[in-house]
Amino acid sequence: MMRFVLTLAAVALTVGVPGAQTPAAPAVQALTYEMALQAIDAAEAEARKNNWNVTIVVTDAAGVPVVLRRLTGASPRSYDIATRKAATVVATKLATSAYGEQLKAGTVKEVPAGITFAGGVPILRGTEFIGAVGTSGVRATEDEQISKAGASVIK
Repeated sequence: MMRFVLTLAAVALTVGVPGAQTPAAPAVQALTYEMALQAIDAAEAEARKNNWNVTIVVTDAAGVPVVLRRLTGASPRSYDIATRKAATVVATKLATSAYGEQLKAGTVKEVPAGITFAGGVPILRGTEFIGAVGTSGVRATEDEQISKAGASVIK
């Protein structure tokens, strides 16, 4: 009942007002499970091609993990680092390498428990941020290579 009353009140505010329009809801892009699988499959293929044993996590734009893979031989510690890389990307909308550079330059605020080295990258659909890929287990630049391979398949 209350919802109906609020709807009528909203209509009453716009009816009779010249040029009044109900604003269109923005199109919200979301990282689907299927998209996350595509990203993690591409990231894993890059890791396997190079014989790198890593942990890869793909999160949505809110930082909630959608899929995670810890390849055989990946260090247990790599789980925490991969998830922190993805969380840093979500908090900053920047690759972790760029975040580290900007933090050092003093142009961004510090993220609690943020990772300042390579390995986490944003997933963009067009120009919209929809998620993150975080990888850990090899050199930071190699982690980033894997994450970029995953993020790049989302268009």
